[in-house]
Amino acid sequence: MTEETPGFEEKPDVPSGATPDDAAEAVETSATEESTAPAGDASNDKSAGTVGLTAQLDQVRTALDERTADLQRLQAEYQNYRRRVERDRVTVKEIAVASLLSELLPVLDDVGRARDHGELVGGFKSVAESLETVVAKMGLQQFGKEGEPFDPTIHEALMHSYAPDVTETTCVAILQPGYRIGERTIRPARVAVAEPQPGAQAKAEESDDSEQDSE
Repeated sequence: MTEETPGFEEKPDVPSGATPDDAAEAVETSATEESTAPAGDASNDKSAGTVGLTAQLDQVRTALDERTADLQRLQAEYQNYRRRVERDRVTVKEIAVASLLSELLPVLDDVGRARDHGELVGGFKSVAESLETVVAKMGLQQFGKEGEPFDPTIHEALMHSYAPDVTETTCVAILQPGYRIGERTIRPARVAVAEPQPGAQAKAEESDDSEQDSE
């Protein structure tokens, strides 16, 4: 039995009859192989770890993009909700104010008639003026004047006649004034209208033609 002597490493096999240079080359080759093998394994492990980290990073980025898109969508929906609520709130307020003022229109008509007849005096005058100030602050506007052209979208004709001194359908009397809030008409102006006298336009045209011929 052969015993290994402690303290000595196993040397590479060297063919018998080899020169000292051949022995040295064999030792160097063996050392190179031993040092190269572990390095290759470490490089493979490092590449595998890099691929794994890259895959995890891609997953995190994908999840972040999805959460960001969800957050942006929720924010847009919330902004739309706020605008819709604000628009509905304004609409409900306008409807409520219009409904209240509609109930006050007969009172305002009475105040107007009393003013026309000279009966708006004393404490009644002060109350009436305060009421008119309040409804004006709420946005109520009165419209309708004598002599303005008739507009069926804001006028309601209660009386009709012909007049030689008008060239179009004209409001010749305001029976009840109209009221509006902003662009919303609460009540059209109730008026008496007059149209041009039948044949008056033709006579006017004939008169113009005659004057031109005489010139």
